[in-house]
Amino acid sequence: MSIERMLTIKRVPTVLSNYQENASSEDLESKARGCDRNCLGKCCFPVSKLPIYAFKNVEHEMVENGIDLSCGRGPPMSFLNNLLLGQWEERMSRGLFRYDVTTCETKVIPGKYGFIAQLNEGRHLKKRATEFRIDQVLQPFDDNKFNFTKVGQEEVLFRFEPSKNNEMHYFPSSAVDDSSGAPNVVAINVSPIEYGHVLLIPRVLDCFPQRIDHESFLLALHLARETADPAFRVGYNSLGAFATINHLHFQAYYLSLPLPIEKAPTCRLMAIKEPSDTRVSVSKLLDYPVSGLVFEGECTLHNLSDAVANSCVFLQNNNIPFNVLIADCGRRIFLLPQCYAEKQALGEVGQELLDTQVNPAVWEISGHIVLKRRKDYDEASEQYAWSLLSEVSQSEKRFQELTQFIAEAAGFLHVENDVTANHESGVPRATSHLPKDCLVQH
Repeated sequence: MSIERMLTIKRVPTVLSNYQENASSEDLESKARGCDRNCLGKCCFPVSKLPIYAFKNVEHEMVENGIDLSCGRGPPMSFLNNLLLGQWEERMSRGLFRYDVTTCETKVIPGKYGFIAQLNEGRHLKKRATEFRIDQVLQPFDDNKFNFTKVGQEEVLFRFEPSKNNEMHYFPSSAVDDSSGAPNVVAINVSPIEYGHVLLIPRVLDCFPQRIDHESFLLALHLARETADPAFRVGYNSLGAFATINHLHFQAYYLSLPLPIEKAPTCRLMAIKEPSDTRVSVSKLLDYPVSGLVFEGECTLHNLSDAVANSCVFLQNNNIPFNVLIADCGRRIFLLPQCYAEKQALGEVGQELLDTQVNPAVWEISGHIVLKRRKDYDEASEQYAWSLLSEVSQSEKRFQELTQFIAEAAGFLHVENDVTANHESGVPRATSHLPKDCLVQH
């Protein structure tokens, strides 16, 4: 199946590195020749020393192993959790963020779904227009436009690499050796949406465009699993689904509240049975404004990752924008094809929604909506959230077609009908490392 779109779409804002705020592209190009900025480019990074976290990389590790939430007290703090949060807060103390996100007002919108609204009035004012077309999911990397090689190394928290002996290791200072492959880095998002907001940039020196592949998606799944905290979610936005930088990256942050999408009931549709009798199951979201698929099962991390990656590759190869949410410490993965930008370009989104300037990416679709105006925040209602997210969703007919194509692309073997209630095991409990004064519940 091939899907062509030729649309005129308004430019949307993009997150900038601190180095880019007051610099033209010519200035940046001139500086990079030097380069005295200690950046992540090939001029500086290969001769640098950075912390490295080497994660246990067992090929047949089961998704369900290792994290026990049955005690009701939440998971113990993992080493990676402590490392990430400690490094993130250290960057905050150094003033590397555009603003203090912990002072942003947040509330749960009254109603059945518990949508979460945040007021962040200044975030969109410190960005510039995106530099690529957003009606094409796959576009070549362009080194002349903003990318993460232009980021300063002070924004990097640590490298995130597979261990060579299947044991976890941490080295506070390690020379970057790109002879065995370009390094993966975890860096701060200088315009954060939530506490602990970071970027995972796979193989940063290889300069991949924003597109899912099997290796990078498995890396993101390892990050969610190693962090071992259900309050920590990992997200992905394709081009056309409000990714704002065409350089491969995932986003992640902490939120102690359950996301509405995590609580939605599901209906099991299909499954992949492996020779080892492990199984990846796929369900459909029910009673939620956005149509989506949920991947989970008694399977290895590789099997779960491959099933989702195969589905994402199908969507991006057919120019279908999508978002991905990795939740419940990597146990559950939500795949959400969307069409908001297309509707926006065709004039099919109401002016009332457009005026709020909300671009529904993975966090908004999951039920955490960042609002830019005090008026919208004060008046936020469940009806508004539902109206916004309904515009994101593919039609039921179109979603059924995509589900069938995804089933063929990922090798699903059979269909089941099994409606499950709200999924409680993936609902995060409040954790002690999160700021307690950041939430206003109504």
